[in-house]
Amino acid sequence: MSRIRLNTLDPSFKHRVAQQRGGEGIRACFGCKACTAACPIEVVEKRYDPRKIIRMALLGMKKEVLESDFIWLCSSCYGCHEVCPQNVRFTEVMFAIKNLAVAEACVPPGLTGQKTLLKAHGRLYEVTDFENEKREKLGLPRIVEHPEDYERLLHSRETES
Repeated sequence: MSRIRLNTLDPSFKHRVAQQRGGEGIRACFGCKACTAACPIEVVEKRYDPRKIIRMALLGMKKEVLESDFIWLCSSCYGCHEVCPQNVRFTEVMFAIKNLAVAEACVPPGLTGQKTLLKAHGRLYEVTDFENEKREKLGLPRIVEHPEDYERLLHSRETES
């Protein structure tokens, strides 16, 4: 990691995370690293360190956190949740951070592409006549796309928040 420039830090960032649904636990973390030890992603991707992400957010490294690709690596396995002595609920904190990233248009291109596919097909891949003919040969029912289901789900989530 490069040097931290104090004049680029946003001291309000931790408060913004804590104000998000699920982000409240960020203030309880004392950096014991139990979350990191329980994380299956950290085993295969050393850049992903839950404790480090929380430290960066608490320091106010908003830009570095929101623009990083590692915030999208959380598998939501809740392993960190089970071992945290402070009940930080890191998975929910990550959801809060991701929501802030989306609100500030810091979304990886792959997720934007998935959104486009969901809007167009109601699923992450298009089901064409080719796939349906293969399904019929296997005795499986045809798949009919329902992109309106995605829109309905998206709008119902917006009204909940």
